[in-house]
Amino acid sequence: MPFQLSSSKAGSKLSSFLSLVLASLLFSICLGLVVEDDPSSTKIGAIIDVDSRVGKEQKTAMIMAVHNFNKNSRNQMLEIYFSNTSKDPVKAVSTAEELIGKKKVQLIVGTRTWEEAALAADVGKRAQVPVLSLAEASSTQLLTQDRWPFLVQMATDSREQINCIADIVNSYHWRKIIVIHEDNSYFANSGLHNTLSEALENVGATIEYDMILPPFSSLSDPEGFVRQEAAKLMTKQSRVFIVLQSSLPLATHLFREAKQIGLMDRDSVWILTDSISDLLDSVDPSFISFTQGAIGIKNYYSESTREFLYFKDQFQKNFRREYPDEDNSDPGIHALKAYDSITAIAEAVKGLGRDNTNHPKLLLNEIQSNNFVGLSGEIRFHGGKLEQKSTFKIVNIVGNRYKELGFWSSKFVFSGSHLEEKGTSVIGVNSMNELPSLVDWPGELDRVPKGWAMPTDAVPMKIGVPEKHYPFTLLEWKSNETSNEMKREGFCIDLFDEVLKVLNKSYTLHYEFVPFNGNYNELVGNVSNKNFDAAVGDVTILADRSRSVEFTQPFMESGLSMLVPVKKPQMAWIFVKPFTKNMWMVTFAILFYTMFVVWFIEHQSNPEFKGPLTNQLGTAMWFTFSSLFFAHKEKINSNYTKLVVVVWLFVVLVLSSSYQANLTSMLTVPRLEPSVTRLDWIKNNNKSVGCDSASFVEDYLRDVLNLENIKTISNRDRYPEEFKSGNISAAFLEGPHQKVFLNDHCKDYTVTGPTYSFGGIGFVFQKSSPIARDVSEAILTLMESGTIEDLKKKWFGSPETCSNSDDDSEAEILSLKSFWVLYLVCVAISTLSFLVFVIRLLKKKSKVLGITEM
Repeated sequence: MPFQLSSSKAGSKLSSFLSLVLASLLFSICLGLVVEDDPSSTKIGAIIDVDSRVGKEQKTAMIMAVHNFNKNSRNQMLEIYFSNTSKDPVKAVSTAEELIGKKKVQLIVGTRTWEEAALAADVGKRAQVPVLSLAEASSTQLLTQDRWPFLVQMATDSREQINCIADIVNSYHWRKIIVIHEDNSYFANSGLHNTLSEALENVGATIEYDMILPPFSSLSDPEGFVRQEAAKLMTKQSRVFIVLQSSLPLATHLFREAKQIGLMDRDSVWILTDSISDLLDSVDPSFISFTQGAIGIKNYYSESTREFLYFKDQFQKNFRREYPDEDNSDPGIHALKAYDSITAIAEAVKGLGRDNTNHPKLLLNEIQSNNFVGLSGEIRFHGGKLEQKSTFKIVNIVGNRYKELGFWSSKFVFSGSHLEEKGTSVIGVNSMNELPSLVDWPGELDRVPKGWAMPTDAVPMKIGVPEKHYPFTLLEWKSNETSNEMKREGFCIDLFDEVLKVLNKSYTLHYEFVPFNGNYNELVGNVSNKNFDAAVGDVTILADRSRSVEFTQPFMESGLSMLVPVKKPQMAWIFVKPFTKNMWMVTFAILFYTMFVVWFIEHQSNPEFKGPLTNQLGTAMWFTFSSLFFAHKEKINSNYTKLVVVVWLFVVLVLSSSYQANLTSMLTVPRLEPSVTRLDWIKNNNKSVGCDSASFVEDYLRDVLNLENIKTISNRDRYPEEFKSGNISAAFLEGPHQKVFLNDHCKDYTVTGPTYSFGGIGFVFQKSSPIARDVSEAILTLMESGTIEDLKKKWFGSPETCSNSDDDSEAEILSLKSFWVLYLVCVAISTLSFLVFVIRLLKKKSKVLGITEM
């Protein structure tokens, strides 16, 4: 019999040829078909789930396609035999073998799942029977013609829908996803999951949790099991759920439980793939009520062509007659695919002619060479696969049904209209945000959901804060008779308060500060392992840290520099500093040489340079030295001497001007010379260096700068003591900490050597947290408004000022201490000259007195 279920018993055998013909004719008329059971008939075996909505549509469409072909063909006929699929995919083997062995089918079409298709294809390979699969293929299976040479896929590439999901996720910048799919008992559907994981990674998102549900038919208590599994979702941070693959009964239980526990409320997102969305026109109204606000991805097909409208009319009549209990009789994509699969077979049979349909390879090749436009779209095969690129309709479940948001295709990404609808070229956009129709989100949310478990007043965000790290953060409990309040202050605290003011324009962030006493690596680790939801403080952005947590936009620069004490200049001898030792030696050499030349020339003829030798030398020396100040009065006679003196005076002019300028600069502009200038000197002499104990600096000094003698210092105020005691020769402080230290000790310490840069200072959030992105935007807003600069001035002072330069401190002014040696020399020489003169005078008087007595 041409139309039957393989599980039904065969009818009673008729004793005569006439009775058999009459029975066959009567059955054919009842189905609206005419079939001739002769060698020219091509027998088709259909493996479908006749009890499901999809199977009912497929059966009705296949019967219509067979009828339409037989009605218009005189020499060739199609016969189709239906076999009800089992819940166990393994039984697809026996089902296919029965159709081929008992019913002598020449082709198999249908299959509910990819697992059934693969098993049926194995049977088809052995029996050399083509298998047309309507099931969605696994993305990881290499469907080569060597493995399944007789398999032809009517389903489109599943990777197209995966890319559509990734583009939706990327449109709203969701970064953590929960995937839900129904498992299969024989083949694990990991291929589709792995493809989704790769697609999400390409747009910066990751799968936080993969909820695998067993087949609905295997559950003894589906409601209780789904309730238990849905409760696990409440413990996850992500609120973006993708129902990748599920049967309708299991999805109904899932959404019922999700709605009851609050997972369909504000800031939740649900994305349904075509396994559910393609059935939205025929689902129970209760399912629509459970999924309000969800986004669905439906296979697109044109509903305005003449062929579709005719098919729809005939389909509705046949479907209502066959299944009067079904509320909706409109055909869906499954009906169209089933109709096109029989059409592809019919076209192949027609192309081969009456005598060639019994050749499996010829029939297979003819099917794969099909090229026509069917009801579901263009039908053209390549390598056993349908070449057609999918176009999806994006819908939003609202009210009693759903509304259309737009379309997606790999050709134009998103679009508000389709080419066939408008007759013009499609203008695509890259984001769903740009579509004219807006999404009605779950919970009637008036903004894009964060897709994250947002903190509430009952469950606020726990933010770890370094307890005592002034002036960045300071948390102290203040207790009195009436209350116990937390004192909170510091640059980072004030900045976070300003960030909250910006965020409050969009939503309220409920939080609580938790004091933290550990080091910064431990603080970041507590955010990573979810003990804290975030951390507020002066946390340096490092590559290792950013792999486990999410940093905000940096609000301060960070860098590591070497801090050393300044070398105090010896002010008593500062008057000799303008010139180097060699300069002084050359200057005096030229001076004495000039003195010798002047004396040698002048004492021959100039009476002022005559007299005893000592007088001559004294006059020459006086003349030369007084010329330094242009105070010489002795006359010179020789023109040669005049030439020498002119040159000498010019040299004196240059030297005195340079000396005066350099000395003035030294006395008026502080020159803080570092006591250590090179890192190599510290390494070669194995000098000890200091760093903060709670930071990453110790590891950086040891692992990157290769320093060995490192001392950690717990308090910033202890650095001067460590320097004075000689325990450390240099200190390595991060930029912000260094500025705070120099504000108090700017005259005693200075920065030297290169600065090792890092990623800046930022707040810390859990990986992929959408709140981190909002805080980053708020920080940028505060930067542009100048608020952050104002906070820096408040807490760190102006960069040009030095906090210890008050009236009581030792000021660097011109005083006696800079010239006491010079004055002492001057007084000593004067005193010595005076004493010598007095002694000689007394001696001279004593001689006069002695002569008189004689």
